[in-house]
Amino acid sequence: MRSISLRAEAATAENVAPFGTLMGPTAPAPVIRSPFYGDRVALRKPGRFVADDTLEFTVATLERRPLRVVWMERHFLHTQSFFPLGGRPFLMVLAPPGDGELPVLEEARALIFDGSAGLMLHLGTWHEFPLALVDATSLIIAIRRDTARDLQHVQGNEARGPDLDKKDIAARLGVTISVDL
Repeated sequence: MRSISLRAEAATAENVAPFGTLMGPTAPAPVIRSPFYGDRVALRKPGRFVADDTLEFTVATLERRPLRVVWMERHFLHTQSFFPLGGRPFLMVLAPPGDGELPVLEEARALIFDGSAGLMLHLGTWHEFPLALVDATSLIIAIRRDTARDLQHVQGNEARGPDLDKKDIAARLGVTISVDL
């Protein structure tokens, strides 16, 4: 088994851009003022959420696990999003969307979100489920309702459905990804 080691780096609007949109109060987007609240409310729309079906918000509480990636998945029908609760940092391993059946691991990055902002993925962005850097890290996940059902369509050590393509990169490519902080 071959191992690829990624050095984790702080998430910024620039290094998140190939994979999605940084979602937070400092996201680079024009400020929109409410005609009702004047300068008391600043609205920003850093990205456009896409979903073809009912959206659900799931609260996931994560415990630390080894900083190792075996699976990567992508979504075709919604721009899955992750929003931290409680200001705790989390790590995402991401690879850009592509036409191939597998992620291009040479383009993968490990990004640390400091707990002040979240991430809205582009359609098709390959990712591992968020990794906690401290125990009891909670995230709100915006996800298409049917995606949970897609996870039940397990074939071997993978899952596939209309929205989900979850691959065992260790088995398919003989590669695991480890992350150095």
